[in-house]
Amino acid sequence: MMSKTAFMRYRKDARVHYGILEGDRLRQLEGNPLDTRQTTGTVHRLSEVRALVPCEPRQILAVGRNYRSHLKGRPAPSRPEIFYKPFNSLQNPDSPIVIPAEADEVHLEGELVVVIGRTARNVSLEQAESFIFALTCGNDVSARGWQRGPDQDLQWWRAKGCDTFGPVGPVMVQGLDHQNLQLQTRLNGQVVQQQTTADLMFDCATVVSYISRYLTLSPGDLIFTGTPGATDWLKPGDVVEVEIEGIGVLSNPVEAG
Repeated sequence: MMSKTAFMRYRKDARVHYGILEGDRLRQLEGNPLDTRQTTGTVHRLSEVRALVPCEPRQILAVGRNYRSHLKGRPAPSRPEIFYKPFNSLQNPDSPIVIPAEADEVHLEGELVVVIGRTARNVSLEQAESFIFALTCGNDVSARGWQRGPDQDLQWWRAKGCDTFGPVGPVMVQGLDHQNLQLQTRLNGQVVQQQTTADLMFDCATVVSYISRYLTLSPGDLIFTGTPGATDWLKPGDVVEVEIEGIGVLSNPVEAG
């Protein structure tokens, strides 16, 4: 396994950069880490920048029902169950999750997120690992009323796709074993989800291989891999944190729309 490297996409003085995070310092890169590791020589303090979603995906996909603890009596899927989240659902670390006034029963879903490193089409399970560039934290915010209630939609375009319903970050990290990372979600400081990614029914490589059989994955694309256990309601004034071992903490306040 390669050594651990954490990349951050950030804003400094109205400009967006990528950098390598080392302690509380960012070594600015000449471009996107998917293309280069060349640094500019410029170093920023972490306190001087604003963290952004760590990459710019063309597609955002997600896996449903991927932990047995989340099934709630439903049958286990025989294959990865995939759905889309729209690009506009992305939200930066520390920026608010905004709940639309009409949304009913909005829940948090802490998840490990895969960042694709190169174009993947018809990738075998044995090859899939090499197409994973890095890992990050995500929150697949979900409005249950639109997902499965009496006002449910034909597709989950609102339930999981409203603006700000996909926080990701704060960094994307290489060199981690995605098969055994501790995931913890906290709501107002209280632990509400806790499980290891070893309990995923379909691991990251399996999911990448499966998706690539049907659509081409591009560098920077994101795959939310599923949430464990029960999920909690969000309300304005809350703060939700998703922490994954080796990556860090994705924190977002919650506001009314």
